[in-house]
Amino acid sequence: MPLAHDQRPSNPLATPSARKPPASLNSVLLAAESQWIFTEEELARTPSALDGMPLEKERENRGKGVNFITQVGIQLKLPQLTLATAGIFLQRFFMRHTMVDKPDRPALHYYTVAATATFLATKVEENCRKMKEIIIACCRVAQKNPNLIVDEQTREYWKWRDAILHNEDVLLEAICFDLSLQPPYKILFEYLVYLGEANNKKLRNAAWAFINDSNLTMLCLLFNSRTIAAAALYCAAKHCDTAFADEDGKPWWDIFGVKLKDIRKACNYMASVYEHSPLKKSENVYNRTPEDGDPLYAKTRARGSPTPSTPHLDGGNGKSQGESATSISGSDQGSNKRPRAASIREAKSDGTRNGEDAAIKSEPSRNGSTKLEGSALEERDTKRLKTEDAGTRPAKAEKPIPEKRRPEKPQPDKPTVDKPVDQGIRNNRSVPEINGAEGKEEGLSEEGEVEA
Repeated sequence: MPLAHDQRPSNPLATPSARKPPASLNSVLLAAESQWIFTEEELARTPSALDGMPLEKERENRGKGVNFITQVGIQLKLPQLTLATAGIFLQRFFMRHTMVDKPDRPALHYYTVAATATFLATKVEENCRKMKEIIIACCRVAQKNPNLIVDEQTREYWKWRDAILHNEDVLLEAICFDLSLQPPYKILFEYLVYLGEANNKKLRNAAWAFINDSNLTMLCLLFNSRTIAAAALYCAAKHCDTAFADEDGKPWWDIFGVKLKDIRKACNYMASVYEHSPLKKSENVYNRTPEDGDPLYAKTRARGSPTPSTPHLDGGNGKSQGESATSISGSDQGSNKRPRAASIREAKSDGTRNGEDAAIKSEPSRNGSTKLEGSALEERDTKRLKTEDAGTRPAKAEKPIPEKRRPEKPQPDKPTVDKPVDQGIRNNRSVPEINGAEGKEEGLSEEGEVEA
């Protein structure tokens, strides 16, 4: 039986029960993604680290490569999904290849790998750009000159072109031709829609910024896309003081099939990255969270809170003490420029003596202190009020607005015709016609004479 119109939910996306949780990836994508998930101990033994490069230097070079992809993407106006895909390709490539030059084989520069990953990602995500446009953007970003004019016959142009086309096969072989990716942006949006927070701009932007920052790090090698999206939502909810209600006694991370410990671990990893960032910031955006904390008291989980106690009422007026104390003073403090007579007039309209006393007491003086009530002050204000009501103050006379009249055009003098116009003249020359019975003629000469 269909529901009545008033029984149907107004916004189906606002209630979590209206939509099913985001479906998990299929077994093929999960298996392909799981082979690129490493532990922190394995990330400390990358090919570059085994060749003697410090871990901080390697992470800095990886971040520079992803930043190169971002700058090229801005030049080419590529979507964020394509740039994230290229960043993942770069991170996975350096898990199989080193950044340290060897005598028998020189290493690939991270800018070259970044340009090749961008070229490959544009084809994978079907946001293709011409080879010439990609090369020009790479030359401008590499030389830090956004207005650089690059000719197709220059040596720099052909160097980038040969490097991209030659290293594309090397990149595909390093990532095992694994081109099926799902960056966490789409999963994050599905989470927001399910929780009814798709229109929460502050929460959405904070979570989106978390994913953008994570692209500069090796977080995509530690956790899968669903965990990164859940960590972005968790961190954004803490930053925006937002909590999500449970569903059938389950918190939101259990509904999405993500472990809370992994979420907190990802947030702490981003916090450590920002603590050791070369950019000296005044505050850390991502605060650390105990990974083994009790899930029952998670900040982003909204549980049933007890009903707040009823405030003590003052007398029989039905207002609490805090409300009665601030109802009058708050209104007067917001309007210090209001005249005293107007406040007394409003108090007298209530018909109570207490309202008039409150209006006199609550007005602050110029030095900030409150004036005390007195009979002289009350009489003076009352006389002023009566004087204004009686209309003793002369009103300003309004000046009449002159009407705008259109100036009249001077009428030419009526020509005088001494002789009537005969039939022969009418046949040879054009004779002006006569308008109306007044005998006004048009087209006559200034003298008003017609030659015979």
